[in-house]
Amino acid sequence: MTDTATAAAAIIDGKAFAQGLREKVAVAAADFEAKAGRKAGLAVVLVGEDPASQVYVRSKGKMTVACGMNSFEHKLPADASEAELLAVVQALNADPAVDGILVQLPLPAHMNEQTVIAAIDPDKDVDGFHVINVGRLATGLPGFVPCTPLGCLMLLKDKLGSLSGLDAVVIGRSNIVGKPMAQLLTAESCTVTLAHSRTRDLPDVVRRADIVVAAVGRPEMVRGEWIKPGATVIDVGINRVEGAEGEKARLVGDVDFASASAVAGAITPVPGGVGPMTIAVLLRNAIVAAHRNAGIAFDDASL
Repeated sequence: MTDTATAAAAIIDGKAFAQGLREKVAVAAADFEAKAGRKAGLAVVLVGEDPASQVYVRSKGKMTVACGMNSFEHKLPADASEAELLAVVQALNADPAVDGILVQLPLPAHMNEQTVIAAIDPDKDVDGFHVINVGRLATGLPGFVPCTPLGCLMLLKDKLGSLSGLDAVVIGRSNIVGKPMAQLLTAESCTVTLAHSRTRDLPDVVRRADIVVAAVGRPEMVRGEWIKPGATVIDVGINRVEGAEGEKARLVGDVDFASASAVAGAITPVPGGVGPMTIAVLLRNAIVAAHRNAGIAFDDASL
C-alpha cells in the first residue's frame, strides 16, 4: 500500500500511452493497406462554426493522415437542415472507401442528435454511440465502445494489470462516459458502483473504491479525503476555471489533483491524462472497423 505520508501518487501519462497507441494503429493501417489494396478511411462531419469543434476536427484529420489512413471531412453550415445532414450520413454509409463515420457533437439545436446517430451504419459507428453498439456492449457482443471510456480502461489495465475483483466507483452517468465505463469495468470482473451528483454520502461511496473514475463535469469536486489510500484515480473532467484578477484561466479536472495525488496510488493529470486517449482510441476503432468491413481477420486486442 502507498505510504501517503511520504509518497505522492504515480502519474498516469495518457499522452505517452496515446502516442504508443497511435504508433500501433499506423502499423495496423499499413498492413491493412497491403492486404486490402486501399487505405482505411475515416469521415468526420462538422455542422456549424463552433471554434472548439473546428480545432478538434482539424486535430482528428491530421492524426488520421499521420497514421496512414484517409481523412474525409464534410462541413455543413449551421443553418443546414437535418435532412441535409442525414443525406451526407447516408452517402458515407454507402461509400466503400469510408470505414468509420463520426458526426461531431454537439449539433445545432434544430437537429436531433439521436436521430442523426441512429442513421449511422452501426458497423461504421466508431464513436460507439449507436443504440446497436450500446446494446452490444451491454450484452458482451463485439461492437464499438465510446472512445473516452475505452481509453480509460486501457490506462487502468496498463497500470494495474488484471482488474478482477477490484471495487470501482464511476462518478457520472452519461451515455458517453459514465454508463459505458461502468459496463467495461463490469466486464473486467470489477464490483462496480455507478454514482452521480445525487448519490447519498458520495464521499463514503468513493472512499471504498480501489478504482475511481470521475466524469461528473464539476471542477475539482472529488477531494483527497474522498480517496482510499493507494487507489487509482482516472479524471475524465476537463473544466475551464477563470483565474483571479490578472491570472489566466486554467484547465482542471473533476478531481482536486493536489489533495488527491497525496493519497492515491496513481492518478491521471488534467491536461495530459485521459484527453489524449480519446482521439487515439477513435483511430484504433477506425482501423478495427476497416478490417471488419473488408472481411480481413484482425486481433482487436492487439491495439
